[in-house]
Amino acid sequence: MPLVLISGYPSAGKTTRALQLKGLFESKIASSTDARVSRLKVHLINDQTLGVSRHVYHTARAEKDARAEEYSAVKRVLSQDDIVIADGLNYIKGFRYQLYCEAKAVQTPSCVVKVHIGTPIEKCREINKTLLADTEKDGGYEEEDFENLIFRYEEPNGMTRWDSPLFTVVEDDETAHFEQIWEAMVGNDGKVKVVRPNQATVLKPAAEQNYLYELDKTTSDMLAQITAYQKDHAGEGGGSISVQGVDTPIELPANPVTLPQLQRIRRQFITINRQHSFPKTRIKEIFVEYLNAEFLR
Repeated sequence: MPLVLISGYPSAGKTTRALQLKGLFESKIASSTDARVSRLKVHLINDQTLGVSRHVYHTARAEKDARAEEYSAVKRVLSQDDIVIADGLNYIKGFRYQLYCEAKAVQTPSCVVKVHIGTPIEKCREINKTLLADTEKDGGYEEEDFENLIFRYEEPNGMTRWDSPLFTVVEDDETAHFEQIWEAMVGNDGKVKVVRPNQATVLKPAAEQNYLYELDKTTSDMLAQITAYQKDHAGEGGGSISVQGVDTPIELPANPVTLPQLQRIRRQFITINRQHSFPKTRIKEIFVEYLNAEFLR
């Protein structure tokens, strides 16, 4: 069942909205006469349920470990019979994309509830200072961590497929689009929309002759194409590279990607797909999708 991603500035009221959503979902499930809806379970996953301290955001390694813990917790319960509310900062678009792919892999819808727009930064600062002053609760962020998280926040964009449908919640909105979120994720008739999984997540055992050779050669050639493009456009940053036979272009990040970085991404892709294959004709398409996801990190 659906994955609902909560995203926003620190101390913007995300957990309050997540709890309201959880209450609505449970009420809808309890009152439903539809057998499919009535068997649903709602899971709320956040720092509190995982026992993660706000102090993890003070160091990059600790924050990365905490994010991995959230990812694993979501993945464990995400299924067609569970509604998962991921209540976290979720401020990195690459991380939101990863969770979006996990939802697609189990063929269930996902959405993003954006809380920070209706809660200005100054208001978030006031709330955070109040929470930080309460020594009995681990509810606030250290000032340095708070400002750093605000600076690094990558705002969801409803024009991208992994951030849509996008619901923006304003501070004084009591209903906060809750009914629309329920309808988008579950539907008033209980008939959940069909979601096609990414081809990269539905893999078949290797069978085609010379598959590994084609996997190695194709990815190597595409890295050479990226390197040549960046050399010809030195100092510009970003850009789109069209790949023959693939509708979606390679979208380069603003900062040039070094050859060691490209080689690392290629090695990871080959390792993931060495034992499981897809048609050789689709290697380019799926590698483009993988590159774009990595460039978003």
